Amino acid sequence: MKQISKTKKEVEELREKIRHHDYCYYVLDQPEISDSEYDKLMRRLKSLESVHPELLTPDSPTQRVSGQPIKEFKSVRHRLPMLSLDNAYSYAELHDWVERVRKGLGQGEKIEYITELKFDGTSASFTYRDGRFILGATRGDGQIGDDITANLRTLPTVALRLISSAKYPVPKFLEVRGEVYMEHNDFQRLNREKQKKGEPLFVNPRNAAAGSLKLLDPKITAQRKLRHFIHSFGSLEKGKKISTHWEFIQSAREWGLRLNPHSRLCKNIDEVINECQKWQERRKTLAYDIDGMVIKINYIRQQQKLGHTLKSPRWAIAYKFPAEQATTVLQDIRVQVGRTGVLTPVAILKPVECGGVTISRATLHNFDEIKRLGVRVGDRVVVERAGDVIPKIIKAIEGVRTGRERIFHIPARCPDCGGKIVKEKEEEVAYRCTNPLCPIQLEKELVHFASRQAMDIEGMGKSVVEQLVRRGMVKNIADIYNALNKEKLLQLDLFAEKKAENLLKAIEKSKDRPLSRLLFALGIRHVGEKAAYVLASRFGNIDDLAKAKQDDLQNIAEVGPIMAEAIVEFFSSLQAKKLVESLKKAGLNLREEMAGATAWSLTGKTFVFTGELEGYSRTQAQRLVQERGGNYSSAVSKNTDFIVIGKNPGSKYEKAKKLNVKIIKEKDFKKMVKK
Repeated sequence: MKQISKTKKEVEELREKIRHHDYCYYVLDQPEISDSEYDKLMRRLKSLESVHPELLTPDSPTQRVSGQPIKEFKSVRHRLPMLSLDNAYSYAELHDWVERVRKGLGQGEKIEYITELKFDGTSASFTYRDGRFILGATRGDGQIGDDITANLRTLPTVALRLISSAKYPVPKFLEVRGEVYMEHNDFQRLNREKQKKGEPLFVNPRNAAAGSLKLLDPKITAQRKLRHFIHSFGSLEKGKKISTHWEFIQSAREWGLRLNPHSRLCKNIDEVINECQKWQERRKTLAYDIDGMVIKINYIRQQQKLGHTLKSPRWAIAYKFPAEQATTVLQDIRVQVGRTGVLTPVAILKPVECGGVTISRATLHNFDEIKRLGVRVGDRVVVERAGDVIPKIIKAIEGVRTGRERIFHIPARCPDCGGKIVKEKEEEVAYRCTNPLCPIQLEKELVHFASRQAMDIEGMGKSVVEQLVRRGMVKNIADIYNALNKEKLLQLDLFAEKKAENLLKAIEKSKDRPLSRLLFALGIRHVGEKAAYVLASRFGNIDDLAKAKQDDLQNIAEVGPIMAEAIVEFFSSLQAKKLVESLKKAGLNLREEMAGATAWSLTGKTFVFTGELEGYSRTQAQRLVQERGGNYSSAVSKNTDFIVIGKNPGSKYEKAKKLNVKIIKEKDFKKMVKK
């Protein structure tokens, strides 16, 4: 018994030593021992754990790589959305953002900024409970990502257990966001290994990092030498209150999380721009890729006041470094057809290196852009990576023309189906295929219709849709519900009975989605996800919306004349009328639960949720508030109207009591949203 107790003590001491040296190496960048001494500690710990498996714990440093390959990733719903950032491509645009921030905060507010390097990697979230790493997830669509915990555990930079200190005790629950990346040397090594094996090479470190995180075998991920930096937090419960982002940076380092050392606190926009200029010049000195800077408002209360749009926070912005340019030959111009029938020309280029990436295609946006640029097939052209991401043609080098270059002509027929091409309105730049049965349009419509944000039909991805359309099994959206059965699905590639049954169940389940999801799924021009919520909530059912006149629609604050015209045009078409009737017969829900005045019953009210809700996920509850005209926040302030408490409410509950915010239970919230 004494021997076991002695061994247990040695195991715990070894783990603490290894965690300390991991912290010194990866967080402080100040190693205290040599690699061989570190390896000796790790070998001793592994030896003791193999002899005494009863002492093994999931957060042991030896357990970064464990388990067998998995069959698929599970979906994870983020507690709070992982939003993307708006971009600024010039200092003038940064100044414009600052003016919007000042306007949003009001006069007399002191504003501080944090600048951070914008890593060219892949986003991930990291969740800790009681200081232990319990969940890692991809960003996904911002609402739902993939559970990649096993892969993230393999990163030596990821803390499996947080460090508590007197100044910054570890919170009960902590979810932080960060960027996973691959350093240049490790990327080159990986590509050399792939080349020896005759395997396709990765295009750049970002793609290599993203691909490595989505491997089903953590042992292979562990060989890829991935690293990460934490840059922000999503949720913190039962921990010391953090009032600024700068304080989060300091506390996160104390907890043992790895943050980039180049973040800076700036007092004004001039200091921000100085940082941007400095790293634009020094970016090539780093061991990893960056494509810009992230600028954040420092004070958390100001972040909460500014809030966010459906896609991006208003309190942060990304400044993208000026694009790099290269010259190459425009070999061809091909035309792609979108799901709404719009034709988009794409430049096919002789492959050229630009900013560390090989470019072989570039956007030409529309046919007017080709005319404006004056480019011809065969021209030598200047290409640019706009924001270091999207390649585009800047100009043709006319002085080197040989006379063999060809002028491009707008096609008279759809390149996919041969349907007639028209420019519906002179003031528009878009040309469209008018064939309602165009296969490529239908494929893209169906992929959008089945997507997670729309009708969420799991199993109906791009490859399945292509087969359904090309084999003539589905000729319109309604055929998803009316024309498919197990016998037909079993004719598709890689479909066995279970997969066919699962897809049919997913199709049946989608019939119950609310009208707002269906409206977004239908792909009406200019109607995005938020507008679909607004329209469904205001009209309540698809029949009333279909009857609405343009003036009726324009009376809704969120609907402008262009969107109103597109909605009327859609519902007045014979094709849409037939589709709606078919969906009715198929048994789809064409109503929104909360209609009329009820849909706006929470207008102007701000809600905060804390604790575990029984009837809703956090995201569902927030969406209910938004659909009824209200707002939600992740933090309690004097501007909060209601705090909804579930089981085990956190520190937000205590703060609400101090601020005299109205506190309601989940059952009260249910009554409010069902009035």
